[in-house]
Amino acid sequence: MARDTVDAVPIESRDQLVAWFEAGSKPKERWRIGTEHEKFGFHTDDLSPVPYEGPRGVRKLLEGMEGLLGWEPIMDRDAIIGLVDPVGGGAISLEPGGQFELSGAPLETLHHTCRETFSHLAQVREIGDPLGIGFLGVGASPVWTRAETPVMPKSRYAIMRAYMPKVGGKGLDMMFRTSTVQVNLDYGSEADMAKKLRVSLALQPIATALFAASPFLEGRPNGFLSYRSEIWRDTDPHRTGMLPIAFDEGFGFEAYAEWALDVPMYLIKRGDTYHDATRVTFRQYMAGALRHELPGVEPEMGDWVNHLGSIFPEVRLKRYLEQRGADSGPWRRLLALPAFWVGLLYDEGVLDEAWAMVRDWTAEERQALRDTVPRLALKTPFRGTTVHALAREAVALARKGLVRRNRLGPCAPAEISETEAVYLAPLEEIVATGETLAEKMLRQYETEWGGDIRRVFAEYAY
Repeated sequence: MARDTVDAVPIESRDQLVAWFEAGSKPKERWRIGTEHEKFGFHTDDLSPVPYEGPRGVRKLLEGMEGLLGWEPIMDRDAIIGLVDPVGGGAISLEPGGQFELSGAPLETLHHTCRETFSHLAQVREIGDPLGIGFLGVGASPVWTRAETPVMPKSRYAIMRAYMPKVGGKGLDMMFRTSTVQVNLDYGSEADMAKKLRVSLALQPIATALFAASPFLEGRPNGFLSYRSEIWRDTDPHRTGMLPIAFDEGFGFEAYAEWALDVPMYLIKRGDTYHDATRVTFRQYMAGALRHELPGVEPEMGDWVNHLGSIFPEVRLKRYLEQRGADSGPWRRLLALPAFWVGLLYDEGVLDEAWAMVRDWTAEERQALRDTVPRLALKTPFRGTTVHALAREAVALARKGLVRRNRLGPCAPAEISETEAVYLAPLEEIVATGETLAEKMLRQYETEWGGDIRRVFAEYAY
């Protein structure tokens, strides 16, 4: 989850909130790729989760990473909860259950993303190995109960932890037992944002199917292929979902801001103190709803930015578009996710083809895909065919877009120069075989693993 923003500029009108999005528009030559990926830490000797404190805990891991990288620590009172690169813009942060996240820097090509990913995984192994800490790339915690999962000392998470059971049945599972890979991509204008957001929302269930990698929970199959995605269906209906307003005529920055204004808040941060704001929407906050209980606290632009980071549609608008539908997974898939979306969205001709593919899908059809994909993935029916066919078409379009970009470069372990389309290989394998990683895991569980889900740690650790 995003780091908290401090911006004390007073909010004096709704127009400021809309203008904040407009300021994210960039010319094409400045479009970048920002990749985020989470992973579960575990003790390699007994496969237990990694607590925050202790000689083999998360604090030691972060302190070791601070010494290795020279990045600045992010503190929550006396607890180190992350690191930030003061030069390149990347950051390391903690999710509520100790999931270790790299929020990558905004990079020019996927070849740079590849090098960043390799470097990060090598660095966490360098620090983690002496501590007996390994890292697992899957979409949902496969064996630990929620009670066994550690709680990180981040003040904002205490507010969320109390609020989640009030609005959904699986919000705490979302916080403590899921991991994802996401990519943040730029837009050139309001119209460009709207087209990219619509295409991204319509195709997000297809990405969810391609990246399905969470078939286990608490030591047994959970009945889903992307249980992480199913968890999000029962987290908080006020701030999640397929954002149908994006397909309304005239949709733009103002319409998104209007929607966000009516989403309940999580918190307001002043200094080192987090104030619970869950009883009001941002619109009510702007109208003075908290003045009595928080005298002297007036709406600031930092509050707006933090609020936007606390709403979770399948594609999230900030000063970029955040693709949120994929399970975490092995390292090649950490590159395949940004490759998929860069190929679809960063070439204007391919973006038009992708829009032609989805433009006549109804809101009901998009929602049916969203609701069914977590269980059936590529086998989800759609208009007489299946998501498998849609995925094949989308991956082919992504390849076309990446080849047209013609950004050449090597990425270890290979040293030959190739286009960014090379990073689509895991997805092309999936559409060729029709088998998702989740289905492969289930097949391994039933055969070579002999019903022992703990084998997933050996098979899929970084």
